[in-house]
Amino acid sequence: MRNRNRRVEVYFNDKEYSELVRRVKKSGLCREEYMRQSAMNIPIKEMPQLEFMDILKNLRQINNNLNQIALKANSIGFIDAILYRKNYECLQEQIGKIIDGIY
Repeated sequence: MRNRNRRVEVYFNDKEYSELVRRVKKSGLCREEYMRQSAMNIPIKEMPQLEFMDILKNLRQINNNLNQIALKANSIGFIDAILYRKNYECLQEQIGKIIDGIY
């Protein structure tokens, strides 16, 4: 059984339709979901750019590396300064990319 059983037909002129298509594409949602969220006054955010997702993936990997370094340092009482410094520099590089993207 369908969860949604009400059908709505809407007509757009060319300009309105082009704007709808543009906004739907930016959101990453399908057209129907975009319109449902609009009808429910749910704020629609733009889909993050692929570059942002790559940076986020890198930050997660750096976080994992730093946690592993911390665990090892706690267990042996010594920190691998070279490995820690390398990860710190990668972290600073990713933060710089984020700042460049914002400003």
